[in-house]
Amino acid sequence: MTSLKLKTARTLKWNTVDRLASQVLYGVVGVVLANVLSQEDFGLVGALLVFQSFAIIFADSGFGAALLQKKTPTEEDYSTVFWFNLVVSVAIYWILWFGSPLIADIFHDERLIPLSKGMFLTFVLNALAIVQTNRLMKRMDVKMIALSNVVAQSVGGALGICLALMGYGAWALVWQSVALAGIKTALLWVTGGWWPTCWIKRDSLRAIWRIGLSVFSSSMLNTLFLTIYSFVIGAFYSLRSLGVYSQADKWSKMGSASLSQVLTASFVPLLSRVQDSADDFRRYVRKINRFTAFILFPAMIGLAAVGAPLFHTLFGNKWDAAIILFQILTIRGVFVVLVSLYGNYMLAKGYGRRLFMIEVVKDVAIAVAILCTVFYRSVDLLVWGQLWASVLTWIVIVCMAGRATGYGIRAMVMDLVPFAVAACAMWAVCAGLSWLVEVGWSGAGGSSSGVRLQSIVQLCVEVLGGGVVYLLVMKLGRFPELDEAAGYLFGRFRKTRR
Repeated sequence: MTSLKLKTARTLKWNTVDRLASQVLYGVVGVVLANVLSQEDFGLVGALLVFQSFAIIFADSGFGAALLQKKTPTEEDYSTVFWFNLVVSVAIYWILWFGSPLIADIFHDERLIPLSKGMFLTFVLNALAIVQTNRLMKRMDVKMIALSNVVAQSVGGALGICLALMGYGAWALVWQSVALAGIKTALLWVTGGWWPTCWIKRDSLRAIWRIGLSVFSSSMLNTLFLTIYSFVIGAFYSLRSLGVYSQADKWSKMGSASLSQVLTASFVPLLSRVQDSADDFRRYVRKINRFTAFILFPAMIGLAAVGAPLFHTLFGNKWDAAIILFQILTIRGVFVVLVSLYGNYMLAKGYGRRLFMIEVVKDVAIAVAILCTVFYRSVDLLVWGQLWASVLTWIVIVCMAGRATGYGIRAMVMDLVPFAVAACAMWAVCAGLSWLVEVGWSGAGGSSSGVRLQSIVQLCVEVLGGGVVYLLVMKLGRFPELDEAAGYLFGRFRKTRR
């Protein structure tokens, strides 16, 4: 068990390094591109991402999650998944190639025809890396995944910035994405040491499909109702409005998607190893719940609290319309991560079919919210609908997961409460500090440089003050998660190897 604990610590550490480094690079490149490119440029690429999201799901077909969940996948399983994903991804690419004029008609812009043919190369390249990535994750050896992500982000980001400065517009975003996917895939193949050993095996395909079908179905519905906002905004409002929404959505997901990926890659392999022991499974569920909440609530609520000074520091006033959307979507990210985490609990216990039921509940809520708000022509109202649909989904899944794991609904909720309360207190402190800076600010005048300087001061004060308050509450409350976090970061588990 000590060895398993050490592997989990190392996996969490490298996943954290991966996401932190990747997000720093992603953030730096994103800030430059957001200041150089227009809102319409981002809207064009945002329209393409609607279709690309579905293409990625079809290419994977739930097999990636199935390989992670399966206790001992064979070489035939890996080879079958590789060839199946490759064949499907190439077929979908050609369908979208010939369908590009229809995409342009939907969003009323002919520029989408050539852009789509370039952008959709990314999901073919990503499909080539699914098995390589899953093999490393299954072995809880994610160091190479982290390094390939960082290298790909660096080269792709540099290419995107160069093209943007040279006036290539939306094409800068397209080729940045293609370069990122291609470089990451190439590095994993060069260093992975694995090659397919056989063609598609019917028995393997059938066995994996039974596991992956529920994941595929729930992912399809999830993607449908996540991308429907981009579709509605781009098709019925304007590409400029879609560009604003895309920026808010992108920056909010830097937190939620990173946390979700780190937690999934770190804990799902662990849960799959103890799925047959009810006591061990419940024990790990409690530890994962609390550790997730310890990180999740201050990260996401803190981002929402500093939304205004963060955007003003990075972009000036160019993206002011995206601030409120960013704050709403960031709070929504709390529930998105928790829903994903609880879904993994149920998947590890073999209740994958129930994920489809959860998606139905969420998607019905989203559909109702869209119908109630779309005619007001307000993007803000559409985004508020996303938040409430996510809250409703969380309520449903926490009830299902509490019963499925045998841990209990009340225990699942109570694991979150102290960290949520501490994070809300942190937000209140941030709001108070922001008000003090605004009242006491002098000498900046009304110039843009003065406004940006004030925003930088506000951001630094709020981040420092809010972080100190949260850590102080954790220390005074003697929450063990604070010491565990230090252990994960600084490798204290090495002391227990013997």
